[in-house]
Amino acid sequence: MNQEGQPAYKRILLKLSGEAFMGSQDYGVDPLVLDQVAQEVCDLSRLGVEVAVVIGGGNIFRGAGLAEGGMDRVTGDHMGMLATVINALALQDAIERNGHFCRVMSAIRINQVCEDYIRRRAVRHLEKGRIVVFAAGTGNPFFTTDSAASLRAIEIGAELMIKATKVDGVYDADPMKRSDARRFERLTFDEALERRLSVMDTTALVMCRDNNLPLRVMNMFAKGDLMRLVMGEPVGTLVERNPQ
Repeated sequence: MNQEGQPAYKRILLKLSGEAFMGSQDYGVDPLVLDQVAQEVCDLSRLGVEVAVVIGGGNIFRGAGLAEGGMDRVTGDHMGMLATVINALALQDAIERNGHFCRVMSAIRINQVCEDYIRRRAVRHLEKGRIVVFAAGTGNPFFTTDSAASLRAIEIGAELMIKATKVDGVYDADPMKRSDARRFERLTFDEALERRLSVMDTTALVMCRDNNLPLRVMNMFAKGDLMRLVMGEPVGTLVERNPQ
């Protein structure tokens, strides 16, 4: 239980999809969405919450999709990793324009534009109050940015991983297509895996389960919900290993 007016979590990892950055556009980055995300992340950091972020690259390139079109999968995934670096640099710029320190750390070496990912250095940045954006996934093909988010959250000792989506939690059916879709307040990882719910990919869920890392799925576009969640309110759907 958090003290009144105090954040419920000391260190979190926020997973953002690349598609979320498109906003109302068909491709690329919507500056309005970028600024909203940056403001909300900076607000958390100013409260003393240590914030790490993992971003996808689907608004620019998606490796699996390129592979379906005939491209070599490894090449496609490498292109997808570079797309996440573009998004990470865009978010870093927006965060710094909001008056906060930010570091981008890449799983692939690209020293001219960002730091290499080193776990101890990442933790030190967080301890100093800097927002850290992890780019380039795990640095390996065939792994999604969901898996990268789970891996980084575990490595840095995050207390909670937050997956920000376009819907307000996990449903038993697509709420965009089914008006009778039911939203879950909480789930176990095993339930999510057995029911094949669209939470995260299997590798990411198993990593969270085996390392007892709770996950919250929420709507990033509901203004103020991220802050309410971190302050301890039951926003979205909680996925955990052993529900109370």
